[in-house]
Amino acid sequence: MNGAAAAVLNPTCSLKDNCNLGDNLLATPENAEASNDKLESQIASIFEDKVNYSLKLFADDATATQTATTTTTTTVLELSGNLSDHHHHQLISDGNFTIKQQDQEQEEDQIENDERVYLYNIGKRFLAISQPFDASRNPDASTQCRSQMRQYLDALDNFDLWALKMHDASGKLNSGILNGNINQPGDFDQCMGIRQKVRQQHRRPYDHHNNDSGDTIIRGQYCLAYAQPVLPHKSKRLQTFFKLLQSHGPFKSEFNDPGHRVPRYSLINWGICVPAGCTARDVEYSVAEYLNNQTAFTGISFNVRVEPQMCQSKDQEPWDRNTTWAVRFFVLILSVAILSTIYDRCTKAQSQQNAWCTVFSLDKNLRWLFSTSSSPGDIEAVHGIRFLNALMLIFSHKSMAMFFNPYNNRTAMSESLGQPWTVIGRAASLYTDPFLLFSGMLTSYSLFGRLMKQQPIRLKNEYISRLMRIVPPLAALILFCTYVLPLWGSGPQWNLVVGHHADICKKHWWRNLLFIHNYFGFSEMCLTHTHHLGIDTELFAVAPIFILGLWRWPRRGLFALLLLCTVGTAARYYTTIVNQLSNYIYFGTNIQRLFRTADYMYSFPPHRSTVYIMGILLGYALRKFQGIKLSSGQLRLGWLGATICLLASVLGPAPMGDINYVYNSTHAAIYAAFAPIAWCLFFSWIVFVSHNGYKNKFTQIFSWRGFQVSTKLSYAIYLTQFPVFFYNVGRRRHIHHYYNFVSIILDTNEFISIFLASVALTVLFDAPFQNIKKLLIKRPAPATSSSSSSSSSSAKAAATPTTTTSNGIGKAAAEVPATTLATASHPHAD
Repeated sequence: MNGAAAAVLNPTCSLKDNCNLGDNLLATPENAEASNDKLESQIASIFEDKVNYSLKLFADDATATQTATTTTTTTVLELSGNLSDHHHHQLISDGNFTIKQQDQEQEEDQIENDERVYLYNIGKRFLAISQPFDASRNPDASTQCRSQMRQYLDALDNFDLWALKMHDASGKLNSGILNGNINQPGDFDQCMGIRQKVRQQHRRPYDHHNNDSGDTIIRGQYCLAYAQPVLPHKSKRLQTFFKLLQSHGPFKSEFNDPGHRVPRYSLINWGICVPAGCTARDVEYSVAEYLNNQTAFTGISFNVRVEPQMCQSKDQEPWDRNTTWAVRFFVLILSVAILSTIYDRCTKAQSQQNAWCTVFSLDKNLRWLFSTSSSPGDIEAVHGIRFLNALMLIFSHKSMAMFFNPYNNRTAMSESLGQPWTVIGRAASLYTDPFLLFSGMLTSYSLFGRLMKQQPIRLKNEYISRLMRIVPPLAALILFCTYVLPLWGSGPQWNLVVGHHADICKKHWWRNLLFIHNYFGFSEMCLTHTHHLGIDTELFAVAPIFILGLWRWPRRGLFALLLLCTVGTAARYYTTIVNQLSNYIYFGTNIQRLFRTADYMYSFPPHRSTVYIMGILLGYALRKFQGIKLSSGQLRLGWLGATICLLASVLGPAPMGDINYVYNSTHAAIYAAFAPIAWCLFFSWIVFVSHNGYKNKFTQIFSWRGFQVSTKLSYAIYLTQFPVFFYNVGRRRHIHHYYNFVSIILDTNEFISIFLASVALTVLFDAPFQNIKKLLIKRPAPATSSSSSSSSSSAKAAATPTTTTSNGIGKAAAEVPATTLATASHPHAD
């Protein structure tokens, strides 16, 4: 009988199934009489459940039948369109229908109220985990901010989807804080996509007050808040914690440091999503209050700032007049280029073409750009050296831009980059010095060539030619980055790295076109990476004085130039010591020190004049000692000295890249004074021996013809690389994971973007205005042998030596117009 009881207590079928209890009873043992009473009670309970279940099924079927009948009748009445018949039918229908309909409505209202209370309780639990920011807590908050925040919080209590999105879009603390995952950008697109029409009244559960006053539109506003912790005392454990939290501080920033050019690494970036009716000051107050409440009674405090330009909402504002004209200008240039290309193709078969109508031809300019032919006197090694330094400069600038991006393992990234080998990416200033070197070299090489051939030097034409060479691409870039680029994207840091630069250019663009912007400081400089153009142009303006002095009085001129080099070197050393500067970006460098270095030394022409004067002397040596014969011992000694200079300039500052490096002013001064000289001496030796025919595999690499294309693009690459880098930084939405340095630096998409932007800038602005320059400024014809007299044979021999060296070098570069050489070889000098 115990088995029967067990079978009843644990039936093998459910109540809704037509199972046979007798089968279970017959299967029980006969000696279970002691459990008869209990078994009968269980059987009665099971039968009672079956009866109740059957009645429930019957009631459900009846209700469904009645509902279907009522629906069918109502549909027929609606089709008849007779309201009186419909009313009559309702009166004669079952009287219980009206009562049941009322009961059903009351039941729906009860369900709705229960759901509201249910969701309200869920919301309270959910918000208890993550408290929403209430920007209306600011005592000075506007009425609109208070109203929209009240609507937002009420909707959040009611579990409305748009309010949940706004709360969800705000950044929140996550795991991995000690590994540098402290920057929380939130969900930018989700916040910016919020646009909800809400009523003024939002009823909370058990709140029956009606304050309805119409509908309002609430838009999401994304604000990027900056917070910096302030420690109360020098606790070693607390300092260790914050050291990991700030990822060892590769850049040590203060709260008021400018952040549009160098990342403020010590600050915490926090994305907050609030209604658009609130201001940056309201968000700043709420974030500061929240952080101070979280750290109450700990002694830790936070400095918080929310800049107005870092609050963004999706407003469809029309273009202003300047933006409209800028877009029209670029459309006009593109249209002219297309028309010029069509004319060039249609008249190509004709014997004569109007040269003015083909200056903007894309076919003509692209053929010139990708042509690898060179003039007989071209200094071929310059192309490869410029390509190498331009590539290293791109890597260095990219490594600076990557520190703007949030990484969830930023501490691990800093530890991997705190190694001596990172000297390659930290010596950005070193890679710009060869451009100044070759600028001075090509300028002096050109002028000395004319002086040797007794050709007139028209300085006015030289200056006009240079301005026509460098101003159009620069002006086009300023116009694009000021009025067009800000419309191309958006992101958490967009207004910092793109919009802020545009605002500065709107005020100070004229300084760049006058090439005096390098005297006004990096923090207020339009397109800070163009400071090199100001230095180069100012040195080019005074270069003819040095060159003519060296030509007129060789010994005195040489002594004067060497003295200027010595003074410039000493000035760099002295300035670094006195002002505690660092021309090298060491690990843990202070942003204020970087800006002081840029203002006092890096962008100050007298301090950069040493390598430019070295270039003038190199150009003079190439003319003076053309075809010189060097012994094998002299070559070995020269290569040994050049190698020592290379290792000293590269490996000398390697300890500065270590994560534990402590700033030493003497070390920084030695690097600032002598590293540029050593670096440029190495490339000067390569150019000198290569141009005189002493080539090897190393020099042949630099002399590869393909580098001529990079030379023609180098000016445009120099101009476009930072806008591309900052464009990608500004539109970066989410946190990424750092894998290795190579995967970030070798970003194929960025390299392709820089290349395409450089090609567009070259063929639309650089090459066309060079064509116009050639049409406007006629160059003097080179001297010919028929016009030479026997009395000037010695001068001609010095100008056009025809002796062939042991390595097979023929005629020298003096036979080619020096200005043509400069135009083809150097992007900054003509």
